[in-house]
Amino acid sequence: MTTGVHPGGQPQDPGQTGNGNLPRQGRVGHEALPEETRTRSAVITARAAASFDPVGRSVATARSFVRDTLQGWGFGDIVDDAVVLTSELVTNAVVHAGTSADVLCLRTEDGVRIEVADRYPEREIPLQATAVNMGSPDREGGRGLQLCAALAAGWGVEYTPTHKQVWFQLDLPDRPVGTRAAGPALPADLLPLADGRVRVAVVQIDRTGAISAWSEDAEELFGYAAEQVIGKPLTDLAAWPHTPGTSTGIAEALQLSRWEGSYGIRDANGRVTPVYASHLRVRDTGGEPSTVCLLVRDHERAVLQTPLRVPSADSATLSEGGQATDPFEVFIGSPAPDDLDGLLQRTVERARDMLDGDSAFLLLATDDETELEVRASTGLPSARQRFARVPVEAGPGRYGSARMPAVHDDLTAVPGAVPLLSGTGMRSVVTVPLKVEGRLTGSLGVAAESPARYSNEEALRLQFAADRIALAVESARLGELERLRRGSLSFLVEASDLLAGTLDRDQTLALMAQMTVPTLATWCAVYTIADQASDPYLSYVLHEDEERIDGLKALLSKISPPDPVPTPGARVWSAPAEAAHEAALRTSMRSLGRGEPATVSSGIGTTLATASAVGGETVVLPLVARNRVIGMLTLGKPTDEHFRQEILELAEDLSRRAALALDNARLYSERMAISQSLQRSLLPPELPVIEGVEVEVIYRAAGEGNEVGGDFYDVFPIRDGAYGFAIGDVCGTGPEAAAVTGLARHALRLLAREGFGGPAVLERLNSAILDEGARSRFLTLLYGELWPQDDGSAVLKIVCAGHPLPLRLRQDGTVEPAAEPQPLLGVMDDLELYEQTVTLDPGDVLLCVTDGVTERREGTRMLGDDGLTDVLTTCTGLTAGAVAARIMRAVERFASDAPSDDMAILAMRVPGLHKD
Repeated sequence: MTTGVHPGGQPQDPGQTGNGNLPRQGRVGHEALPEETRTRSAVITARAAASFDPVGRSVATARSFVRDTLQGWGFGDIVDDAVVLTSELVTNAVVHAGTSADVLCLRTEDGVRIEVADRYPEREIPLQATAVNMGSPDREGGRGLQLCAALAAGWGVEYTPTHKQVWFQLDLPDRPVGTRAAGPALPADLLPLADGRVRVAVVQIDRTGAISAWSEDAEELFGYAAEQVIGKPLTDLAAWPHTPGTSTGIAEALQLSRWEGSYGIRDANGRVTPVYASHLRVRDTGGEPSTVCLLVRDHERAVLQTPLRVPSADSATLSEGGQATDPFEVFIGSPAPDDLDGLLQRTVERARDMLDGDSAFLLLATDDETELEVRASTGLPSARQRFARVPVEAGPGRYGSARMPAVHDDLTAVPGAVPLLSGTGMRSVVTVPLKVEGRLTGSLGVAAESPARYSNEEALRLQFAADRIALAVESARLGELERLRRGSLSFLVEASDLLAGTLDRDQTLALMAQMTVPTLATWCAVYTIADQASDPYLSYVLHEDEERIDGLKALLSKISPPDPVPTPGARVWSAPAEAAHEAALRTSMRSLGRGEPATVSSGIGTTLATASAVGGETVVLPLVARNRVIGMLTLGKPTDEHFRQEILELAEDLSRRAALALDNARLYSERMAISQSLQRSLLPPELPVIEGVEVEVIYRAAGEGNEVGGDFYDVFPIRDGAYGFAIGDVCGTGPEAAAVTGLARHALRLLAREGFGGPAVLERLNSAILDEGARSRFLTLLYGELWPQDDGSAVLKIVCAGHPLPLRLRQDGTVEPAAEPQPLLGVMDDLELYEQTVTLDPGDVLLCVTDGVTERREGTRMLGDDGLTDVLTTCTGLTAGAVAARIMRAVERFASDAPSDDMAILAMRVPGLHKD
């Protein structure tokens, strides 16, 4: 219930409120207002609400919320008072009361009412039935209520069982009906320039950032029909002047209650049309928010631009209280932008308006003060000039006069005096330096289309303004550099982690491109060089607009690649832009020759779009690894755009890391190919067909394939009716193990075909391994000879030298070892080995495996011989292939981790005279 009163009113009897212990507070000293005239009961035309957590930073957030809301409503005259009062009341809630604060802004025809509520109703306002002194302003508490009493037209307190709410009313100041701002009558030649018909494009953006409405003037200005753009994000068309890590992006600007400024729109021909825009955030009757954008050509900005509140001559240096006003605030306005781009843009706009110019520009000096970089402009094609660099030269012409004020009466008489204005139609210009502690930090200029427009008086006025803002600009520039350095460091750390996370060449190429687009460039192409005798090859192309990738790839494929120069740093490559321009010109001429309109030609749209995409600056950075050029990284910008030096330096750092990662991927791929080829050479090309015996082998190499394993197998014919088989495991991996593996497999075949029996074959192989000396390796080997019999059985003679024992599966499901263990090879000189004879009856299976199968682990558990036996008992009646497959599935399912050792399975089954 309401317990506060309006100015001058007496508090109600507590007994009448039903809650007599709740005191009330009202402002005193003004005439009481009837209850029916209170703002709460007035017609509310808009409302905005927000809640803030009980933390100190919420006070600043609440101030921003109220400021943005009132400015969006057009209540700029009372913003400062509202922000001050809200700050005090929110401080009371989140700091002193310690609860969250709810802020509600209500707009009426006469003003605004703001309510601040907390959740601490027990913290009462002292009851004052009469006008008394609230205490000293130096008191810790109570100042918020004193400010309400001093600044607000009305205020009060409301209590509920869970909330306490303080509200205040601010009325709009009286001003002439229908007049918001006015200017003096001007001669016709001083009026802003505009086309014969000024078109104001109306574009509505929904809450997702997509275009929901597109007016007829928008179609005329930008060449798109409504059905072509509705539903597409505005970011597809907007050329936003955004620096990575700084300023406000278009997505953030569309979320603000009110925004006004310059950017560009890409028209249907791919060109960027500079526009001046006014954004207003609204919501429909269903509460759905959207943003209405009014757009005009940039040189017609006077149609939309909010008039500046220029202080009068008497108040230019003194405030109402007689205190001196900061000259910086007088020139820039209040509040000053808190980011460098916003500050520079407002600076050039204020400078242009101050000297009644047609355009203005601001350049910042590089760290060595040898070049000036274009950072802000108005009335000029900013998209073309942004971040372009011009040298500071001694002597006449160009920017040799950047260190002192200069006035040019007619630029046509001194061609090239101000390169930034070449081809813009500007005739007269005045430029002044920005200096901090005697150092040149930048240059500010204002230009006009008519000659002899400026004199030394204007130069002094502009220099005075430049002196006021030079320190603030330098401070903001240093802050931006610090943010860029931190962002660059984070970017390089992340890039290094990503590049180190893969050894796949194709994935490395994709990562290189994706890290540069769109962070560093609009498009990217990577050329690779296989060896010093090979030409560069176009390996990867990426554009921020996926629809442009194919056209860009086709264009780059038709021109010669850049020269593989090992010199570090970025160098400009003009071939893509020239080729795109020529292709667009040829396409246009062919279209005109056929008599077809250029806008409906099937190929001209794609060609022009590609030309626009690569028409800006293109740079090439060498990819140098291990003192060899292995490729080139090409970065490009769209039409007439340039790279910042900081971006090029960052790209150079990235290219060094990417080159090493790409070379590592190449070496890894080569090593893997060699290892896989060697591994294949150590295994038999195919298994022989043995009449009366089924044979199946499964081989699984561990790791990623870059190491040659030590496991091997072989099945081969010895003579008519006799076959040899072997399965072994060499200790270790790599080239040494591969050498022993190759020696063993080929020696077994050779010795067996020479007629030696199993023990003799293994004894001679043991001697050959020991002869390798330090390169020798231990070898476990199961070797046997097989003779299929006429009765459907098979006779085997087996020698098991240190290898896991072979297992025999009978038809009744019983499993038993088929041999006895004997010493392994490569350890002792004198071996006394013997062979054992085994007869496989029809339906019997002989299973031979390497230790990668039996030593499969899951934590402390191991499959072992017993586990393998249990699995084999379930394989009765299966073919040899089915037995091997079931064993492999059981091994793989035994543990969730990938196998750490190679595995080989050899299964032989005697089906008998009649196939199962």
